[in-house]
Amino acid sequence: MIKFTDVSKEYPRSGHALRNVSFHVRKGEFVFLTGHSGAGKSTILKLIQMSERPTTGEVRVSGFTSQRLRAREIPKLRRKLGVVFQDFLLLRDRTVEENVAFALEVTGAKRSSIAPRVGRLLAQVGLAAKARSYPEEISGGERQRVAIARALANDPLVLLADEPTGNLDEWSANGVFELFREINAMGMSVVMATHDLERVRANPQYRVLEVDHGELVYDSAAENEAGRSRA
Repeated sequence: MIKFTDVSKEYPRSGHALRNVSFHVRKGEFVFLTGHSGAGKSTILKLIQMSERPTTGEVRVSGFTSQRLRAREIPKLRRKLGVVFQDFLLLRDRTVEENVAFALEVTGAKRSSIAPRVGRLLAQVGLAAKARSYPEEISGGERQRVAIARALANDPLVLLADEPTGNLDEWSANGVFELFREINAMGMSVVMATHDLERVRANPQYRVLEVDHGELVYDSAAENEAGRSRA
């Protein structure tokens, strides 16, 4: 599904953002990506989306490889990925349903299929009643739910989330996280970058990848495998 093999990323001015990072996210996994600000979490997400290419090493995502991916193939890759950001990034001049529909329109979905699909997605995230509201008329937690519905519009294989609860109060954050859990339970892989270590500790059933100064310093899957070997 997602595989990093000895991946390093270096920028001309700031130097190494990642050093020799290797991991493999399999279909259906829920992965917390943790680490301090600047540790390399966002760089990993950009490499998965292929908006950045590794300086050395290889990134493979659902059959695509960073070593041979052509520019015209990037839209095909992106359709396999749903992305949710901390700041929602909704279009303020469009309603909730129009924001979700836009994600289908830009990928060439049949016009007749868009309205039913949008209705199902908004029902899934609990916002059917807010379909004709504008982003400024709903709460932060509801805006993030719209963003999640938009990310799911094209039936991605993987949902990437960059600090999706960072701008929310605790009640809203809990609701959004529960939605991620439900999406994962339906079989979709989820990679969630977060600073919320309390939430990570409260969900030990999920995998944790921790980066520090561009290096992968902890992988709970590797630790669990080592524990089974010793047993």
